[in-house]
Amino acid sequence: MNFLYKAKTQGGEIIDGKIEALDEKSAVNILQGNQYIVLSIQQIGGDIFSVDINSYLQKPTNKDIVVFTRQLSTLIDADMPLAEGLRTLARQLEKPVFKKIISEISDAVEGGSSLSNALAVHSKLFSSFYIKLVQSGEVSGKLHEALLYLADHLERSQDINSKIKGALAYPAFVVFALIVVTGIMVVYVLPQLLAIFKDVGANDLPLTTRSLIWVTNFINAYLYYLFALVFGSLFFGWRYVKTPNGKAKFDNLKINMPVLGVVVRNLYLARISESLSTLIKSGIPILDTIHITSDLVGNFNYQNILLDAEESVRGGGNISDVFIKYKEIPPLMSSMVAIGEKTGKLDYMLEHISKFYKSESDTTIDNIATLIEPILVLVLGVAVAILVSAILLPIYNLVNVT
Repeated sequence: MNFLYKAKTQGGEIIDGKIEALDEKSAVNILQGNQYIVLSIQQIGGDIFSVDINSYLQKPTNKDIVVFTRQLSTLIDADMPLAEGLRTLARQLEKPVFKKIISEISDAVEGGSSLSNALAVHSKLFSSFYIKLVQSGEVSGKLHEALLYLADHLERSQDINSKIKGALAYPAFVVFALIVVTGIMVVYVLPQLLAIFKDVGANDLPLTTRSLIWVTNFINAYLYYLFALVFGSLFFGWRYVKTPNGKAKFDNLKINMPVLGVVVRNLYLARISESLSTLIKSGIPILDTIHITSDLVGNFNYQNILLDAEESVRGGGNISDVFIKYKEIPPLMSSMVAIGEKTGKLDYMLEHISKFYKSESDTTIDNIATLIEPILVLVLGVAVAILVSAILLPIYNLVNVT
């Protein structure tokens, strides 16, 4: 969302401008973070004709952010002034949308804003984790190291996502092709083939053939209704997942589904551990660390667990006291977190937990990728066997009889 604002600077100057944020509260927080006193703020309305198509077609990807972060880290390490480094990177960017964003960040930094506050204006592109780490690097004087870590972190996340997509792309394509081919067969091919049995008056047909005839007739009789039912179900299912209750149930399904649920759960645990470890090492207060991680985790169940842990720590308790109550957190993780809290080495323990669950995820993903191919071959073989037994064998018997 875009907002028009009017604000007063610390020097008493009245300024106005435009800011991008998730909602009005976020926009006010960003402006106050820039030491502005907000006088008025209003969301900019828009219609379908005012949509910037380039913002969708040329939206910066995770890879773009990784490259930008790593290059900025290199320029800072080479003692180039921050604003000049940002301008240099903006000039070489090919995507107009990303170029505009980096130019705006450069102008803000040159105008006296910190890099973290300038990035916070574009909170849709740069996560709170990213912004907080940059802020930590600014405070500690280690901005170069913070940016370098961020680039590595984003690359690792991208590698995991690519590995999962790669493992699922082949079976997804085969299943999609199977559905399309089956649809074409049922609508166009099978009615003509099965009509042969009706023409010759064959009554003593196998169960598979009779079942196939019934299914084919049913689908062709109610084809449009079935299309409406399928697409309606998908549409309302998608809308339901957008609701808090729907998202909670979908997130719960993701970590409890057979086989893949283990992978997803391990990835969430690795993300939680790594985020907590990194933020603690960066000197971010523990309450902020837990809250930022809860925003980043991307799963309703784990977000609630972390928010519960935040309340526990605020009241003088421990993170492990909360973790041990939830079945979504394995006993191993709860025990290691408890040891880390007792020994004062929580960041060290969390780092090892993250490595362990990443390794577990990689192993499981590789195993799934290995098993998927023979399973698909078996499914296709069964489908072909059903078609042969339902169509070809009865036709062969009819030919022999005649």
